[in-house]
Formats: sequence, structure tokens, C-alpha cells
Amino acid sequence: MKKFLMVVITIALLAPFLYLPPSTHAAPVLDKAAIDNYVERYLKRNGLPGASIVIVKDGEVIQAQGYGHDSEGNPLTENSLLRIGSVSKPFTAFAVLQLIDEGAVKLDDPVIRYLPELTMDDDRFGQVTIRHLLSHTSGISTPTIVPKADTLEEGVKRIHSWKLQSNPGERHSYSNANYWILAWLVENVSGMKFATYLDTKVFAPLGMNDSLSPVNSGDAIPGLPRGYVTAYGTAIPISELEQMFTGAGGIVTTAADMGKWLSMHTNDGVSASGERLLSSSLLDESYSPQPGSEHYGLGWSFSSSDIKPQRIQHSGALSSYQGQQSILPSSGYAVAVMLNSFTTTFEHAYEMSSGIIQLTEGQAPAMKASVPTIIDYSLGFLTLLYISLGIRGILRSKKWSDRRQHHSALRYYLRLIPQLILIAGIGWLMFIVPELQNNSTTTLDVFRLWPALAILLAIVFLCAACLTGMRVYYRLKGGRT
Repeated sequence: MKKFLMVVITIALLAPFLYLPPSTHAAPVLDKAAIDNYVERYLKRNGLPGASIVIVKDGEVIQAQGYGHDSEGNPLTENSLLRIGSVSKPFTAFAVLQLIDEGAVKLDDPVIRYLPELTMDDDRFGQVTIRHLLSHTSGISTPTIVPKADTLEEGVKRIHSWKLQSNPGERHSYSNANYWILAWLVENVSGMKFATYLDTKVFAPLGMNDSLSPVNSGDAIPGLPRGYVTAYGTAIPISELEQMFTGAGGIVTTAADMGKWLSMHTNDGVSASGERLLSSSLLDESYSPQPGSEHYGLGWSFSSSDIKPQRIQHSGALSSYQGQQSILPSSGYAVAVMLNSFTTTFEHAYEMSSGIIQLTEGQAPAMKASVPTIIDYSLGFLTLLYISLGIRGILRSKKWSDRRQHHSALRYYLRLIPQLILIAGIGWLMFIVPELQNNSTTTLDVFRLWPALAILLAIVFLCAACLTGMRVYYRLKGGRT
């Protein structure tokens, strides 16, 4: 009996040490070599020049690494400056939420209470609240063509002649204009320039010493080389499209700095130095779906229900950079991927981020075929085919015209309509649209955004113009009008 009691007592004393709860086994040890291998293979498979990544878990940076090179031939590192596009929006939202935390503004106040000089050609604009702007439910929709602006104030006041596309709070409609307004709100309420506010209240407390927020894409930034645009499975160095993007997409940062930002988010709003930058309640609110916006919170978007694990995230893209940041509440991980290249037809930063997230879950990501390269090669084939057919048609223009010299002028010129439609349509897109409404975009920018498609359109335009010109020439030369 004594032996039995001794066994029972021993088991009882050792039980807490023998029992391991299931959650202890939930997160496998991160294989950093597997991360390196995956990123390097992905870059090679897709013809991308470089990437910089950071992985955070429960407030601690696990891995920060650069891969590939920049446009000046230097290796990309975790300290290389890169643009992050709309990944900037959570920073803007964070600044606004700090002002709410301080009691300087209220989340559900109309924005015109703080910006009375801001107007829109729509009576409903007075109902637009700060929450609506943060969650993209204001009803503001950015037009396709936006006039040039050189300052934040000038950029914001472009909405004066706009109209709301829906009632405030009714539905989600993503618009950069919401975040221009929010950045200007920060300036007016804090009394600081938006860039200065971020430096003082966000970057400095987090130790993000290499991060900055320029007003325009053309502002000179020492240490920031040109990015790239991808074409036919390779990448071409190119200058960034000219635009005023402060508040909506202007931040320039590094993977190391993004690690400090994400560390704070995975540590309940507290920096590495122990400083609380935002209350838990507002941080949680920013991660929560908003009325009229099922998949967007206050500066953050959410993955769809079929994506596992669920993510709090934001993507970003400019004409020569892409970025993605993701927080995984279920595991405590957070990942940021920054690319010094842009691909029109695919979000490489998101795809790479997804692969890294799979690795943090102990899964092996599949290395998929390069869809953008396949698309570009298909467009390249069509380009070569059209060049061949175009040259053939031009060389046979006289024979084509001779066979139709007996046709009336009306009938003859009606046969030219298919080519004229191509000339008018492509010419309008490539030469007229970039010049509308004092738009800062140029014809060259059409090639920057999608070189393979732009080259195809240019070839089609030239062949159609030459073919039409030759057929008209031979008609007139033949003596018929």
C-alpha cells in the first residue's frame, strides 16, 4: 500500500512537467535557411532583381535579410532603402489614432469639424467622418485622371470639384484621397508637417531611424536608387511615376525598420524600449472590420475567410516597387516583404509573403510557374506576329489598292475603318489620356507601367498607321479620290 501511495504521489508531482499543452507544439522552429532558399529561388524563377524581408514573432525580430541587387549594382540588405507604396496607409492611420488617443480628435466626428476649409461638390461630404476615411467608406472614389499636385494641401483640395460615389458609411471603396485628407488632418491638428509628425511620434520612438515620408515621388532621397519594372522575364531600371503620394503611399523605409514597426504591433502597441505608442483598445479597433467595410479596418485589410491562417495585412505598389506586410494573430508572427520592382500583372510581394508564412507554419510552399513571364511572352509572340503581318500588309499595299481602284471612294475608304479604329483607340490611350486635365503622367509612363503591352500597342499603332497611309497613297496615285 505504501509503494502504491508513493507511485501516485510521484506521478502527481511530476504531472505538471510531463504535460505539454497542444499550443506548445503549434509553432515549429523557423528554418532560416529554408526562408533564404525560398526567396532566392522565387527571385530567380520570376526574374526579379531583389527583395528585402523581415520576420517578427511576438515582438522580436527573428530574421531580417536582403537578397539580390539594386539598380546601381549594390547588394540589397535589410538596411537598403525601398519604397513601400500603400503599405504606408497603416502608418497614416496609426498617426490619426494617436491623435484620437490623446483626445485631439474623435473617431466619429465629421472631418470638416477639423478641416472647415475642405469642400467637395457634394452636400453629403459634411457627413464624412474620420472613421469613414480610415476605412475607405467615405464614398470618395479617386478618378482615373487626377491633376498634378506638388504639396499635400494642393493635393487634398483637388477633391473640391469631385462628387461622392456613394453615401458616407454605405460601402467600401478604396481611395488614396481618403489618406491624403487624413495626412492633412494630422498636419492641421498636430501643428506639424505630416513627415515631421511621423518622425517625432512614430519613427523615432520605434527607432526607425532610416525611415522617412516624402511628399512627392520626385523628391530627391539620398541612398534610394531607381526601382525596376518587369518585362519578358527580366527587369528594367526605371524612374518612379511622378505623383503626390504623402499619406497614401509615400513612405521610404528598410526591412530592419519595418521589423521594429511590426514588433510593436505584435507586442500590443509597445515599442522595444517599453513605450506604449497606442492604446490596446484603439489598436484592436484598427484590426477590426468597420461598418460598411467587411474586409477593411482602420488602415488594415483582412484576408478572406478561405485563407489560412487569417491575416491582418496591407499591400502596396508603385510603378517601380512593391510591398506587403502581414500580421498573423494565431501564431504571433508578422512578415514584411519589400521589392525594388513592379509587375503590373502580379503581386509578387504578396505571393512571397504567403510562401514565407507557409514556412512559419511548418509547410513547404509550392514554387509556381511565373504567370507574368508567360503573359509577357504571349504578348511578345503577338508583337512579333503583328510585325510580320504588318510588314506583309505594307509590302502588298499597292496590290491591295490596285484590286480596288474600281471601287467608289466611299467604299474604298470604308475598308480602312478597322485600321483607323486601331489608330484612334491606341492613339487616344497613349498620347491623349496622359495629357488630359493637367495630368502629370506622360506617354513614356504608359511604357513604364507595362512594357510588354505598351510595345505591342505601339507596334499595332505603327503598322496600322503605315498600312493606312500606304493604301491612301496608292489610291491617290491611281488617280481616284
